[in-house]
Amino acid sequence: MMMMTLAILGMAQVKESGDFQIGVFGGGSFPMGTYKSIGQTKTGYFGGLFMDKYFSGNRFGLGVDARLLSHGLVREDSMFFENGFIETSYKNKAKFEHMDFTFGPTYKYEEGSFQLEAFLRGGILMQRFPEYVKSLHYDDAKGNSIVIPLKQTTNDASNKANAWLGLAGLRFNYLLSDNLALFAQADYMQSFGTKFGKKASKFAVEERIAAGTAIESKTFVNNFLDHYEETFSPSKTPYQSLNIGVGVKYILGRKSAEKPVVERPIETVVPAVKPQSKSIQIVVKDKQTGIALSGVTVSVESANYSNKETSNANGEIARINNAQAGEYKIVGEKNGIKTDLMTISANDFTGHDAVIYREIFHDDPRFTLIGETVDCDKNQILPNIATVLTNSSNKSNMSQTSDKEGKFIYQLDQRADYTIVANQSGRYSQTEMVSTQGLDRSKTLYVTLKLGVCNLVAGGNWVLKNIHYDFDKANIRSDAAVILDNVVSIMKQNPSLKIELSSHTDSRGNDAYNQRLSQQRAESAVAYLVSKGIERNRLQAKGYGESRLLNNCGNGVDCSEEQHQENRRTEIKVLAY
Repeated sequence: MMMMTLAILGMAQVKESGDFQIGVFGGGSFPMGTYKSIGQTKTGYFGGLFMDKYFSGNRFGLGVDARLLSHGLVREDSMFFENGFIETSYKNKAKFEHMDFTFGPTYKYEEGSFQLEAFLRGGILMQRFPEYVKSLHYDDAKGNSIVIPLKQTTNDASNKANAWLGLAGLRFNYLLSDNLALFAQADYMQSFGTKFGKKASKFAVEERIAAGTAIESKTFVNNFLDHYEETFSPSKTPYQSLNIGVGVKYILGRKSAEKPVVERPIETVVPAVKPQSKSIQIVVKDKQTGIALSGVTVSVESANYSNKETSNANGEIARINNAQAGEYKIVGEKNGIKTDLMTISANDFTGHDAVIYREIFHDDPRFTLIGETVDCDKNQILPNIATVLTNSSNKSNMSQTSDKEGKFIYQLDQRADYTIVANQSGRYSQTEMVSTQGLDRSKTLYVTLKLGVCNLVAGGNWVLKNIHYDFDKANIRSDAAVILDNVVSIMKQNPSLKIELSSHTDSRGNDAYNQRLSQQRAESAVAYLVSKGIERNRLQAKGYGESRLLNNCGNGVDCSEEQHQENRRTEIKVLAY
């Protein structure tokens, strides 16, 4: 074990390799299996330390683990009867005390400040067993004092034994800094084999099995064979436990994440010259993807210059021409998040390059939704349309009006779902779904969407997207309620609007049944709108069953699931406006 530890310490000195970490831990140890039943062990405690050395790439490594474990015994009270008693005599500490040393591979997965480590170890368990005898004491009919052992340990006289040990577990880490982390871990330990060297490695006991009549407080014992078998039954158990604990670890040689390299034009080394006026070109990029970033307000300040510019589609602000030599402080801001401060010094104005080129990096972990409001019939840009974005999990809302080019921009959290609708009198839109689930922020910055916006006209109709019912059910599901909430908003913005809300099925199943189910679904949708404050006289519920198919998938026609899905729909028809 010392040689393995020294080997890991030696690897820790190799440059450009992975982390080397040392940790201490402790917690509760829960006996399992025969170790709990035969050994009569109670929940105990453990404590120890580990060292891991990761290889280049910082995913796989090797580690050592050393710990102390202790489990107390379930003590049996003395039991008295008419002419004697049963007692248990403990010859040493009434507990199991163990020490282990293990070695094996480790795997690490890291995401931000969180790490998950899995480890597998093999090694030696050094055991110290309790020694005890459970005895039956009684006076026979002749007055003789009889002592009969009922249960006793049968280990080596030293009550010490070694065993091969296996250990497997998980460690959940939270980084407080680049070098310090707190963790919780859970692992399973079990010893293997019956002997280590020439010595038995399992805890062993032998016991007389109860037979005949049970001994109770009023029992008079004449012969122990009336109550117990004459011979002993031996039992052995390996060590088995589930261990749960917490700890702290220190990571050696870990470096902070490097900042993006700023690319600059290759400069020819020339003798130093007197500072002179030059042009300054600033470009803003997204830190996580390196994509040029527009819409960032960049402030440039010096003793004789002060200005703010917004970066264009190429991430550039207007070039500063004939800038006087001196110190310039540059910082960008977008969505309330600032870039790191960058400084141009007087020394940057020396040399023969006519332009000082600098990149600044904006670090916003969110995704950017770039949307566009368009006429749903003509597919032309519609400016000045109010939109509402809703977070599906916490129901928080944000609103924005599209600009003269029909553009609107929202910031989206990672691993989140949203809905977005137009919210303007005289118009309606579908409830569109937007999700960042499964997107990698290090590869993706923008999410795009075209939001179709239509005019409300008498006689007009549209199919509600993304509204679904459970099989053979008519109740409004939570995801369908989100779609109907948009209809509520449209009705409230347009008080003269009256609609028919209809439900349609595909051709599969009984015609009469489909008719009834579609009517029930339409009435459920109308009831939902009424519950949200829409007058009942502005609404009509109509179920059409399979009578208005949009394709040729009638009874007996073999069609794909997509073709049947086209017919299963909920529609809105404008009756008056």
